Amino acid sequence: MQLTGYLVQILNGLAEASSLFLVAVGLSLIFGVSRIVNFAHGSLYMLGLYVAYTIVGMWGHSPLGFWFSLLCAALIVGVLGALIEAILLRRIYHVPEMFQLLATFALVLVFNDMALWLWGPDDLLGPLAPGLNGSIQIFNRYMPVYDLALIVIGPLVLLMLWLMLTRTRWGTLIRAATQDREMLGALGVNQEWLFTSVFALGAFLAGLGGALQIPRQPASLMLDLSVIGDAFVVVVVGGMGSIPGAYLAALIIAQLKALCIALGVVDVAGISIAFPKLTLVVEFIFMAFVLVFKPWGLLGKPLALVRQAAMPDMPLRPANQAFKWMAAILLIIFLVLPLLSASFPYAAVLAQDMLVAVLFAVSLHFMMGLGGMPTFGHAAYFGIGAYAAALLFKSLGLGMVGSMLAAPLAAGLAAIVFGWFCIRLTGVYLAMLTLAFAQIVWSIVFQWDDVTGGSNGIVGIWPEAWLSGDAYYYFVLAVVVLAVAAVRRMAFSPFGYALRAVRDSALRADAIGIHVKGMQWAAFVVAGLLAGLAGALYVFSKGSTSPEVMTVGKSVDGLVMVLLGGIQTLFGPVAGAAAFTVMQDYFVGVTEYWRALFGGVILLIVLVFPQGIAGFAALWTQGRRSA
Repeated sequence: MQLTGYLVQILNGLAEASSLFLVAVGLSLIFGVSRIVNFAHGSLYMLGLYVAYTIVGMWGHSPLGFWFSLLCAALIVGVLGALIEAILLRRIYHVPEMFQLLATFALVLVFNDMALWLWGPDDLLGPLAPGLNGSIQIFNRYMPVYDLALIVIGPLVLLMLWLMLTRTRWGTLIRAATQDREMLGALGVNQEWLFTSVFALGAFLAGLGGALQIPRQPASLMLDLSVIGDAFVVVVVGGMGSIPGAYLAALIIAQLKALCIALGVVDVAGISIAFPKLTLVVEFIFMAFVLVFKPWGLLGKPLALVRQAAMPDMPLRPANQAFKWMAAILLIIFLVLPLLSASFPYAAVLAQDMLVAVLFAVSLHFMMGLGGMPTFGHAAYFGIGAYAAALLFKSLGLGMVGSMLAAPLAAGLAAIVFGWFCIRLTGVYLAMLTLAFAQIVWSIVFQWDDVTGGSNGIVGIWPEAWLSGDAYYYFVLAVVVLAVAAVRRMAFSPFGYALRAVRDSALRADAIGIHVKGMQWAAFVVAGLLAGLAGALYVFSKGSTSPEVMTVGKSVDGLVMVLLGGIQTLFGPVAGAAAFTVMQDYFVGVTEYWRALFGGVILLIVLVFPQGIAGFAALWTQGRRSA
């Protein structure tokens, strides 16, 4: 490609950098002050685009009216952000951060259906910007004038934020809050209104970022989850809470994508490398590289400790007689479900899905609950298990039993490799590195058409004849029961006690001779093996697999299951997976807006039962005994 082509791609990269920065800087600002990982930030971006579409349609026929419409759309989203903080988030600052993440994910579901109700399911393409609807020639290439305007808007917003944070009293309070919120409160500062104003500003910036895209892309219901991944990457690469870092990260990532497009297909030693395909994953590769060598991001600093009253972890206790009776009753119910197929034909299918979900949730809980390691990419091991079983069974003819035994080993091998890098990090940085590896795996599966079938996946993966009919259901039941029993036994083994010691205090555990990183690495591998086994069971129950089994949404489903049930009890992931599967199946059949209904139930649980379903039941039982 000629030099002019590279120059145009660089300019496109600058425009994309401004867009990434606008959506990410609000997320970074909110996290820096409140320490909330706002999963609904992508929804605010999406709503900014939808609201701008409506207002521009009314007032945006002139240049002044167009820009006024975009500003109004951003202000409306900013007011919505203030309401979210004041009504919801202010009530849950005291709960563990993962429950805060669950609450913001519930908002994603609510806002998605709200947009569906207000604007319908179709994509909505807005008008071009008046006065900026043409293009200019750069040598022999053409560049949209509106993209040139975006190149200017990004640095301008950065400058205004820098002046606001460094030259005003409000900005000084924000910077103080990022360092020590407790001390700021002791000085008499009203933290509640400070947090509300910061959240409103972050929402305004997200809405502005969405509104500015109205001439460039249609408003779509899929934008919320697609944008939040890019925003997380920018914030983490730049450094959580660092505004200059967010712009630097957005600039680098946008230029890397532009470079991949500019290079096209290149022959290296007789091998054709299609660089444009790397645009799906290059940002995650770069994030993984940065976090391995700079764990706090390019311009970030180690997170200041927030000294607040956290929910103490309840000690795990061996099963009492009542729990054993309940487990026995549940097992009997699952055993007789296929016998009721005449009256309830769908019950066994739903129960089988529930069992696979239970095993997946238990594997995630082993990492998060017992190991204290948050992850946003656990679906990678589920997907590796599913694809390994499918490929070994269909392409290599290994047979069902051999494929199902080998699939967890493939997932465990991936966990060994990824875990070696991930255990060097903690908190949200660890979670984001797991997401990076998961997206890399997803990209390979999605684009390797010759082996994985690409977006079509692999079909025709059914159990062998001896497991036809209800036999496979009982096979899944037996495997899941044995796996859950093995996990429970591990929790009360020396390995389990040592793992929980590392979770509660890595320094103390190291002082008494526990190999901290070794224990975390082992937990990573065990969780990967269990998730891979769940993936193998899934692919033979559905007869196929596709890249959707390892998307971010699948990982989030696992998080919701664990947190719904309660992360502090061993029965939590079982209860959470069962409740999640039943509610999702029921709500889909009740209304078109089932996501909003589902999100409302999640919000209710977070607000009323922050310990989760099983955690609340355990506390209630203990309260009755003490009374």
